Amino acid sequence: MTIERAPIRLSGTNLERAADHNQRVTLHAIRVSGSLTRIDLANITGLTPPAIANITRRLLSEGLVLEAGQRRGGRGQPPTKLVVNPAACFAIGINIDRDHVTIVLVDFAGQTLARASQEVEFPMPDDVAAFYQSAIDPLIAEAGVDRQRIVGIGVARPDDLGTVDLPGRPDNYTVWEGVDMAELFAAPLDLPVFVENDAAAAAMGELQLGHGQHQASFFYVLISSALGGGLVLDGSYYRGAQGRSGELGFLLGSDGKGGQAQIQHTVSLSGLSHPLRDAGFTLADMLGGRSDDPALLAVVDSWIDASVERLVEPLVAINCLINPAAVFVGGRLPGGHVDTLAERLNARMATVGNVPALAPVRRAMLAEDAPAVGAAILPFSHFLLPSATALWKAEEAG
Repeated sequence: MTIERAPIRLSGTNLERAADHNQRVTLHAIRVSGSLTRIDLANITGLTPPAIANITRRLLSEGLVLEAGQRRGGRGQPPTKLVVNPAACFAIGINIDRDHVTIVLVDFAGQTLARASQEVEFPMPDDVAAFYQSAIDPLIAEAGVDRQRIVGIGVARPDDLGTVDLPGRPDNYTVWEGVDMAELFAAPLDLPVFVENDAAAAAMGELQLGHGQHQASFFYVLISSALGGGLVLDGSYYRGAQGRSGELGFLLGSDGKGGQAQIQHTVSLSGLSHPLRDAGFTLADMLGGRSDDPALLAVVDSWIDASVERLVEPLVAINCLINPAAVFVGGRLPGGHVDTLAERLNARMATVGNVPALAPVRRAMLAEDAPAVGAAILPFSHFLLPSATALWKAEEAG
């Protein structure tokens, strides 16, 4: 017998004191759905039609939403659809990792208007600040936006950025653990700075802008210089007691030599760099002009097979313990390789017996720049969108 879950819906309240919350919930409903009528909004949020009328009037007057035509069909005057105004505000997202720095400028709809990226091994804080200060004005000019409408800066970085022992890490890289991010990005724009774990930012970006709009519970696998994970349950990012949930890369698995090692020693761009180097290639070759070299592709193909074997046991455990609707894979690994990894993981996991339910593994919609784009959403969430814990509720059975 198949049990069908009631659809998820945004939660609102008609208490007058919660008007700001209701406006945030209504705005988020429009953002997630793309376009909605006022009748749709009342049905989705549970707010009364008069409350929705007042809220949408405020949203229109503040320029946060736009009227975008009328929905045809049915009798009488067709209802007007509302959409998010992409130019209502903008935000900057920065992803700092051990092999690159990426900066994006996004609009309120989450679309990337301009980006700059620098490939650099273990960038130091001064390197990151210098790159940001040199890149931000050209990015704003390229996007053609009013800098007064940029509401904040989001920064996505791995936890323990300076201390995780990865090959080639400089001894003084631990300086990152004492860096004040607000101070690092204080110039040339005086904006609030929000900091998040990179896998968490990627997962939250996927929740708001990617497949998460249709899957309320999923596990996000971020393949970067290391290996991270993010857990979304019922539309909310789950952090854990110390904010360290989803630490997939630290799990131990076979090292292929009779011993054990952290999974991220294999399943990461750092892990891929070793066989590439042995074959005379670099990560830059894979990400750039030599990506179709047959010898390079053979190395990547072998690494994918090894990664599948390292990931099977952890993903089976995730399926048994969490029962996500899907597992999404993102990061800087090129999309074709992610598709191959997902296909082989699905096939390999199907051979594992006695697993009550297996979620499909798929490429994330937000891939290469997912942490940076997810970071850029942080200012929007803080100023304009509802808190995650109040975001979703189950629709009551009719």
